[in-house]
Amino acid sequence: MNIIRFISRRYLFSRKHISLISVLTSISIAGITLGTALLIIILSVFNGFFDVIRGFLLSFDPDIRIEMNEVNAMPFDPDLIDQIQNHPEVVQVAPYVEGKAMLISEDNQNDVVIVRGIERSSHIRISDLEQSVQNGVFDLSVQDGQPGLVISSTITNQYGLESGDEIALLSSAGMRRAITQFSAPRVSRFQVRGSYNIQQIIDDDITYINLEAAQRLFNMRNEITGLDLQLVDTDNAENVKQDLQQMLGPDYRLQTWYDLQKPLYDVMYLEKWGSYFILMIIVLVAALNIVGSLTMIVIQKKKDIGVLISMGMTSKKIKQIFISQGIQIGLIGCGIGGVLGVLTAWIQQEYGLVKLTSSFIIDAYPVSIQPLDIALVVGGSLILCLAASWYPATRAAQVQPADALRGE
Repeated sequence: MNIIRFISRRYLFSRKHISLISVLTSISIAGITLGTALLIIILSVFNGFFDVIRGFLLSFDPDIRIEMNEVNAMPFDPDLIDQIQNHPEVVQVAPYVEGKAMLISEDNQNDVVIVRGIERSSHIRISDLEQSVQNGVFDLSVQDGQPGLVISSTITNQYGLESGDEIALLSSAGMRRAITQFSAPRVSRFQVRGSYNIQQIIDDDITYINLEAAQRLFNMRNEITGLDLQLVDTDNAENVKQDLQQMLGPDYRLQTWYDLQKPLYDVMYLEKWGSYFILMIIVLVAALNIVGSLTMIVIQKKKDIGVLISMGMTSKKIKQIFISQGIQIGLIGCGIGGVLGVLTAWIQQEYGLVKLTSSFIIDAYPVSIQPLDIALVVGGSLILCLAASWYPATRAAQVQPADALRGE
C-alpha cells in the first residue's frame, strides 16, 4: 500500500461528516470538470469550422502554387513540369494564366473580372468545377471559331447572361497599349458555355477560359503565370514546398494552401487559442479553490502532521501527501470533464443536434475532435492543479512537531 496516497485520500474524502473542506473540494472538482469539458467542446468546434472553411477553399486552391519572384510570368517549360512531377508527393501539375480583364456584354455592360486560363485535362480541381456548374456545361473548347468561357452565376445573374451568349474580354495590357499607341484595343470574343455556383468564403469570382486563349488575351505567348500542384497528402505541403524550393532555387516563389489564404487561417487559429486561454480561467478559479481547501486541511490536520513527523515521516513525504491531494482533485475533474467533453463533441459530430441559427454553408455546428487538443486541455488543467497544491504542501512540510503536538 502506498502510504502517501492512502493518507492523502483519507484527508481529502473524509467519510465521517460533510465539512466546509468537503464542500470546497467538491466545488474544485466541479470547476475543473466544467472547464475541461467546455475547453474540449469549444476547441473541437473551432477545429470543425477550420476543416469546413479549408475544405471549401481547397476546392479551388492548389496544395502548392509556384510563381516567379520578380515578374508576373514564367516560361512554359515542359521539362520543368516533368521535373516537378517526378517528386513522389506530387500527383498533378497544372499550368495556368491569370489576370484581370474587362468583361463587356452584348448590351455594353462591363465589369472587371479575374480571368484564369487552364488546361482542362490537367486542372487539379476540374471535377469540383464541373460539379458546381448549374447552367450549361464546363466546356472551354473552340466551337465555330469561338472559344468557350465558363463564368460564375453571380455575374450571369447580374448581367442576365445565358449559355450561348457572346461576351468580349479586354485585358488591362490591351487597354494600356490602346491608350499609349492611339490604336483600337484588341478585344477577344468568347461564347458563354456555362455558369458555376459555389458557396463563397471569400469574394473572388473567377472567369475560366482555355489556357491558349488566355495567353493570347494577355499577350503572353509561350509564358504562363504559374503552376498549381496537387499532392498525395495536403497536410504535407510545407515539407514538399521546402524540397521543391531547394530544387528550383530562389527565383521561384512557392506558396502552400495555407500561405494562399494566410490572413484567414491565422485569424481562425488566433480565435481558437484565444478561446483556450480565456476558458482556462474557469480552471484557474477552480485551482484557487484547491489552495483554500488544502490550506484548511493543513490547519485542521496540524496535530496529525506533527504525529507523522515524530514517527519518522520526512518533510518531503508530508509535502508529497498534499501534492497528491491536488493531483487527485485534478485527475477526477479532468477525467470526468474529459469524458463529458469528448462524448458531447462526438454526439454533435455524428448527429448535428445543435443547429446554426443563421444561414451558412452548413446547417449544424461542425466538430472535429483532435487528440492533441485533448492532451493540451487535460495537461494544462493538471499543471494548474499541481501548482495550486504547491503552497499548502510547502506549508504542511514546515510544521514543527513540538508546536503541532502542543496545539499551537
